[in-house]
Amino acid sequence: MSVRAVSPEPPSPDSANRADRSAARLMRSIVTVGVLPILLVVLAVVFGTIEPRFLNPANLMNILRQSTFLMIVAMGQMLALISSGFDLSVGAIVALTSVVTALVMVYVQSAGGPDSATLAVLAGCGAGLAVSLAFGILNGLGVAVLNVSPFIVTLGTSSAITGVALLLTGGAPVVGLPPLFVDLLGNSRIAGIPTVVYLTAIVIAVFYYLMNWSYFGRYVYAIGGNEVAARLSGIRVKWYLTGVYVVSALLASLAGILLTARVSAGEPNLGGPFAMQSITAAVLGGTSLRGGEGKLGGVILGALFIAMLANGMNLIRVSSFWQMILLGCLLVFAVVIDRLRSRLMATAVKGGLN
Repeated sequence: MSVRAVSPEPPSPDSANRADRSAARLMRSIVTVGVLPILLVVLAVVFGTIEPRFLNPANLMNILRQSTFLMIVAMGQMLALISSGFDLSVGAIVALTSVVTALVMVYVQSAGGPDSATLAVLAGCGAGLAVSLAFGILNGLGVAVLNVSPFIVTLGTSSAITGVALLLTGGAPVVGLPPLFVDLLGNSRIAGIPTVVYLTAIVIAVFYYLMNWSYFGRYVYAIGGNEVAARLSGIRVKWYLTGVYVVSALLASLAGILLTARVSAGEPNLGGPFAMQSITAAVLGGTSLRGGEGKLGGVILGALFIAMLANGMNLIRVSSFWQMILLGCLLVFAVVIDRLRSRLMATAVKGGLN
């Protein structure tokens, strides 16, 4: 009695189509969401296993508070990246804002007597924002009107701003800030949550509206996607590009004011790592280095990831030198992820067309 081998039946067209659709959905999810949520979970598990204090509610609240400063700066950096540019001056603007705010507060308080704390706080914050506004306009005019590379313009102004901050203070911190300022923005809590978290949530809401519901945000996306097409469509490219660097400078200045209250002094070296950290947070969060792409939620997660990483390494006593090395590697990793994301997107689009 002979036995015939039975060949397996080929997959049906419906099964193949379902598999293709599932693969396409997975690819779109990777492109849209990215790897940050997975990295955040891995980071929490690893540090929580090595150091149980990492998952302590008080430490998690500290991570959230520390991440708020980077979130604010990274939103401005995201705006510059979406417009197909960079803003390397954000760290220097943080430092200059801190110095100018502190100097004006100390001067007004000493000149006006003990009852001038409110006036000193208002004058100091206003002066810090005004200085950043001036340098934001300078950056914007250099990029939009003079057509100089954003990298060169903001690198040059970063050096100049750092020099001004050091010149004003001689490299020493400015102390003697009004207790009202330090208590209100640096130490106060509402329902157990630091006030700075609420302020950052307000900034995030305003920025979300700016990017998703206003003409400004839509035009910035259009300029970053194709500047020539945007100009031919009637968009005032120079005007909106200048606005990009003004908003970025004002957000960096706001972070500088909040950090000044946190450290209770005007520090000329306060914003050193913010330029690289903000770019890393934005790119890790899905903002493209080629412009025209970026989501606010991803940038917030990117800033939170960097804050978690720094906090965890401090808890397990990793040297600051190794932390600098790791941050540099993280920036390279972010760039590689951006390239892979672009390839996946191109593959998804090609698959959809086919």
